[in-house]
Amino acid sequence: MSVTVALTGQRVLVVGGTSGINRGIAECFARAGAKVAVASRTEQKVEDTLVALQKLGAEARGFCADVRDAEAIKAGVDQLGEEWGGLDVVVSGAAGNFPALASDMSANAFKSVVDIDLLGTFHVMQAVYPHLSRPGGCVINISAPQAAVALIAQSHVCAAKAGVDMLTRSLALEWGPEGIRVNSVMPGPIDGTEGMARLAPSEQARQAVVDSVPLRRLGTPEDIGRICVLLASEWGGYISGAVLPVDGGWSLGGVSAMNNWH
Repeated sequence: MSVTVALTGQRVLVVGGTSGINRGIAECFARAGAKVAVASRTEQKVEDTLVALQKLGAEARGFCADVRDAEAIKAGVDQLGEEWGGLDVVVSGAAGNFPALASDMSANAFKSVVDIDLLGTFHVMQAVYPHLSRPGGCVINISAPQAAVALIAQSHVCAAKAGVDMLTRSLALEWGPEGIRVNSVMPGPIDGTEGMARLAPSEQARQAVVDSVPLRRLGTPEDIGRICVLLASEWGGYISGAVLPVDGGWSLGGVSAMNNWH
């Protein structure tokens, strides 16, 4: 059975949308007929992504900004909102990670992940709020299994992503009366991403991850993109405040096996 979700003309911003999972999300929205904008720290990545989105038939725009810089994010969003007359969908996916035991990690190292993952998400939320459609606006924050499962050498990410999910829930309460929905999507192990390369740097480690997923396969960026498109569509119109695992069942127990690898 084939199901097609059309978002023709919808105005979509994907923050962090020039690589990995977020690039896949941006491309899924483009295939669904949306106008797609991406934001990233690297100008070349923005330009490369715009070319790819245009090849998919999308009206595409982009800007450079670091999510840790509230003013830069606001300036880019304000310009985009003015050009498009508002935003219908925002995906906030910028993230940072590296393995480090809490006892060995500097305060600055811990802070760097919190600043990107949590504070960066807050900056994006504040910047896009004035431009979101009312009613009908949809915000999707990209979470991680670390938000729900404590992992060794991931205390910084666990704390930051748990904060992102609580921010999602809080904003669903605050913005819901205006007709704005806010959800989190929690990807599992996604093939071909930087995160997966760090998680499983060898073929043996990669196979161990596959074996730990109940569906016995790695996910793809398109798996995450499709659920984001679904959430943004009328089919997801009564979903708000949810933290949705898209992980092949990994969060049911497989992810905790990572603690045995240290």
